[in-house]
Amino acid sequence: MTGIAILGGSGLDQLEGIDIERTETLDTPYGAPSDALTIGHLAGVRIVFLPRHGAAHTIPPHRINYRANLWALRQLGCDRVISVCAVGSIHGDIHPADIIIPHQIIDYTRSREHTLYDQDLDEVVHIDFTEPYCASLRTALIKAAESLGVDVHPAATYGATQGPRLETAAEINRMERDGCDIVGMTGMPEASIARELGLCYATIAVSANDAAGRHSGPLEMEGILNNVAKGMDVVRSILVKLLKSADS
Repeated sequence: MTGIAILGGSGLDQLEGIDIERTETLDTPYGAPSDALTIGHLAGVRIVFLPRHGAAHTIPPHRINYRANLWALRQLGCDRVISVCAVGSIHGDIHPADIIIPHQIIDYTRSREHTLYDQDLDEVVHIDFTEPYCASLRTALIKAAESLGVDVHPAATYGATQGPRLETAAEINRMERDGCDIVGMTGMPEASIARELGLCYATIAVSANDAAGRHSGPLEMEGILNNVAKGMDVVRSILVKLLKSADS
């Protein structure tokens, strides 16, 4: 496995344990990425790391330049992208701090720059998005988690909402009727732009909380942050295991 990138989300703005070679500040046809890209080695494997919200976590989900982020990763030679994110749990079997590898996605976002194919075209381009995540990378993540004894959820439908506000209970009820198991704010258009660029892309998610209407009382940030921190420790272990397996 070569040319692998890790896109860090909430709770993974910094990647501990990386042996840094250099950082690169790039420009792209779509503007600047969220931050400088870190090139280095993790578990002996060369990777590129980019925090999608910026290193100081200052870019809200609807303001992320998804096109620039993914273009920059490909520009640095990445062909596989692991997206790390925090989500809310809609399905009752998914609990806070659980690890999920989604297999499908439903897009509820709006007004985001969502495609590379929107102007100066020789012809209209349609991509196949039947299976939005890369099967081989999903399998590698699942195997890495299972080899560590992590009780990972190997499939789920991710509902991508606009943010930055959290959802209403009625919105979550609608998403459940639509078939969503988890809810997040950064899954789209990241996944579809990765497909347009020919990148093998998969997501590993941490459940930060039960979604609106699935818990008693208001959502409390302290509990959410604790769940994310706990889950991200496990995510780091899974990433290291995956990379070590790739290098063996």
